[in-house]
Amino acid sequence: MPTQKQKRKRTLLGIIGVVSALLFIGGLLTQPRWIFHLATYFFPGAIYSVEVEEESAPQKVVALTIDDGPSPETANILAVLEAHNAKATFFNISGNVHTREAIVQRTVTAGHELGNHLTTDSPSIKLSPEDFETNLLTAEQALLPFIQSSHPQAKLHWLRPGMGFYNAKMVETAQRHGYQLVLGSTFPYDTHIHSARFASAFILRTIQPGDIIVLHDGEERGQRTVKTLKVILPVLQAKGYKITTVSGLTDSELTYSGLTESGLTDQ
Repeated sequence: MPTQKQKRKRTLLGIIGVVSALLFIGGLLTQPRWIFHLATYFFPGAIYSVEVEEESAPQKVVALTIDDGPSPETANILAVLEAHNAKATFFNISGNVHTREAIVQRTVTAGHELGNHLTTDSPSIKLSPEDFETNLLTAEQALLPFIQSSHPQAKLHWLRPGMGFYNAKMVETAQRHGYQLVLGSTFPYDTHIHSARFASAFILRTIQPGDIIVLHDGEERGQRTVKTLKVILPVLQAKGYKITTVSGLTDSELTYSGLTESGLTDQ
């Protein structure tokens, strides 16, 4: 039979466990900035958001990113963005480009940005360093022609690893090839919670200037993204937000969050 002291200890551990779980869930549902500061401290090398210098950034700016395209829904996503004069960075998977070259070129022609999301929708961190580099360069070669058709010297700058996990070797490889890893600070779990209503409410509740929004392309995911964008874009713009690309965000009078730790300098 456990003693009273043992019972109290178990009760205390149980309370600590419940409180820890609630704090963890609360962090997931609110995605406070301090979570990303911790991430950049312990896992440097990726951008999650930018810090706003209020006196030099009179307009509220956020970046919109769309992962996993192109797909049959990409045209509908582009139509919503055009209707609201919003721009985005499309982190395309090169394995999805074949037979969809026209929609990728249309994306670039419309003033949106392409980012490298490697060759398949799979965890990049599971790749060997050699395979990761091969995937990076294979995707680059598939995507470069679209941005170099009108600007022959243009390069891809942004890389989002598959599933969002990365390590120091991946960061080193990416930077050696001229890339900066980009994740995000406003992710409405649209890959797990299949509800455009939830995604819209989550984004509008948590958004802050300097955030990087992560949504997804694909047949069903793309359909939810279209519905989400139709809700959030007019509301954000009515609140004074400019929705732009990752380059549009980082080229503003803002400073990178976490890049000092990775050895780069703030703007």
